[in-house]
Amino acid sequence: MIRVATDVGGTFTDLVSCEIDQDTGVASAVRSHKANSTPPGFQKGVMDVLERSRLEPEEIGFFAHGTTMVINALLGRNGARTALITTQGFRDVLEIGRGNRPDLFNFHYRKPMPFVPRHLRFEVLERTGYLGDIIDPVDLKQLAAVLEQLKSMDVSSIAVCFLHSYANPENEVLALDYISKECPEMACIASHMISREWREFERTSTTTLSAYVHPVAAKYLENLNDAMEDVGCVGNMYVMKSNGGIDTFSSATKSPINLLESGPAAGVFGAVELGKQLSIGNIISLDVGGTTAKCALSMNGEIQITTDYRVEATPTYPGYPVSVPTVDLVEIGSGGGSICWIDDNGKLSVGPRSAGADPGPVAYGLGGTQPTVSDAHLITRRMNSRLFFGGEISPDISAVEDAFRVLASQLNVTLDEVACGVIRMADSNMANALRLVSVNRGHDPRDFTLIVFGGGGGLHAISVANELGINRVLLPMNPDVFSAWGMLLTDLRRDYIRTRLIPVSKIGAAYVRQQFEDMKNEAIAEFAKDGIPDHELTWSQYVDVRYRGQEHTVKIEVPTDRLDKLALRQIEKDFHAEHDRKYTFTLENPVEIVNSHLIVYSPVAKPALNELLSTGQSLDDAFSESRDVNFDIHGWLTVPIYDRLLLGPDMEIQGPAIIQEPSSTFVLWPGWQVDVDKFGILHACRIESQED
Repeated sequence: MIRVATDVGGTFTDLVSCEIDQDTGVASAVRSHKANSTPPGFQKGVMDVLERSRLEPEEIGFFAHGTTMVINALLGRNGARTALITTQGFRDVLEIGRGNRPDLFNFHYRKPMPFVPRHLRFEVLERTGYLGDIIDPVDLKQLAAVLEQLKSMDVSSIAVCFLHSYANPENEVLALDYISKECPEMACIASHMISREWREFERTSTTTLSAYVHPVAAKYLENLNDAMEDVGCVGNMYVMKSNGGIDTFSSATKSPINLLESGPAAGVFGAVELGKQLSIGNIISLDVGGTTAKCALSMNGEIQITTDYRVEATPTYPGYPVSVPTVDLVEIGSGGGSICWIDDNGKLSVGPRSAGADPGPVAYGLGGTQPTVSDAHLITRRMNSRLFFGGEISPDISAVEDAFRVLASQLNVTLDEVACGVIRMADSNMANALRLVSVNRGHDPRDFTLIVFGGGGGLHAISVANELGINRVLLPMNPDVFSAWGMLLTDLRRDYIRTRLIPVSKIGAAYVRQQFEDMKNEAIAEFAKDGIPDHELTWSQYVDVRYRGQEHTVKIEVPTDRLDKLALRQIEKDFHAEHDRKYTFTLENPVEIVNSHLIVYSPVAKPALNELLSTGQSLDDAFSESRDVNFDIHGWLTVPIYDRLLLGPDMEIQGPAIIQEPSSTFVLWPGWQVDVDKFGILHACRIESQED
């Protein structure tokens, strides 16, 4: 059986594949391919890269897909015309939002504009109490009148979000059934289908955004499914979700907002799985692509998950909340295609605008005139111009130099200085992003191993590690398609969250046990619809805990084998310790459980890392040439260039040096050393102190 994973990025579409022996479970060596992404019809890029791979589609038994389609629809405002139906008196929840704002002293600050304008927001009479009791059933006559108005307003998607439906969705279910019967041509999503977590603004925002992208996502997945069937693929089709798991196409279509960080989540999961196979627990992952750089942190082999994700959030802009389980990552507009420009104050800036795949960097020769980070690497000769874009493009170095001379003249510096400055700014942006997932959350980055991937990860890895004091960096095999590789290892995963305030000191363990049992029964029924029996499911249990009166919570793991009074006391003890680590203090306030969180997995067979075959060759055989390379503060150095594909186990390289492969380059700075392990993974370690 052939296993295939594809990852659609803003610039490239990646594919990895391997063959699993059904008897032994042993996987063949992973093969990889790339093609340009093809917005807005991204499925074409998938079919292009599948054609390049020359795989036989009818032999594909497992197909996993990661996509940026949902986030692109939100960022580009390319979703459906959406209406919101909510409880009487709550029409303006999206408009009111939260009173706190990130840019406190900015008198020109404006709240984000709702995705649903006020004339498309409607109220109906209904009421559910916060404990789940039905105070007023939904008024179907009012709902019918609302639907009559919507039919003449060119609305194609409806979001339904009623007050306290997280506690009891009965009124939402009635409304949803009625809308489906009266307006079958309109897509409709109710909040209980997306989130059973409290907070009206966040839940309404999440439901609205999901309804906004639903028609686009459904059409995209349908087109991709049809295209795969047309070429003869009849294997199991899955899509990567933001929570670090995969799900079926049909299930993902019901709640497309869960695909928000589809591709980046796969990279984080791949890094964690790689760490497990190498017995490395504490990891910071850095994924540098053509458009963005993404980073995340994992402790003890556990991916950090949040339900407090925000689309378009910046230090001065609150963005739009999305309350679904999402890998806790930070994404910045600092990739290989990030444009270098001069701001209004005459200062050099890098990103967030990107040249993308078309026209791409100046070096592509496709009409791009604005210099990018990738172009800067060509100026410094850290990248081999003969291997640019895997050797498929012969870069226009003259045009690149001309573009940078424009910047250099504006800044009154030399060509080399502006190129190094661009790379230094990109490095700094990435280091700041890593601080957000580490230092800002109570972690010392020096206690972690940095795993870098993406086409540009190796170019920036050591510089970022130097800035943060990290002493160990890993570059996996096939780093440019690592996120797609992560999908080959991903289990089916679904998250179930229920809000119910439970004072730990006043509630019996039986109540908490019952909450988890109810969610387990729901999960078993849902997986059964997809043909997955309960004996193939595994569980993880967590609770979100806080001091009474606090706003924020801390996630604590709950044992699955026992949940008694002793377990509750241990939860309270673990909460105090984790709160102290995260916020440096504890309180004597009563402790309460806010949410119960059940994670359900259906494990899939995972290909193991392939060991390199010893060829008997030496490091000299991997040496390809010497080249003058600009190492910024170290100046131009003549360094050895090694072909990574010829490196064998136990080989050792001391910096400065360049290790290159067709689609990736690793810059080994002075003071660092690389060791090649039996899997071909590069382990870079500092060999002298940061002060030196």
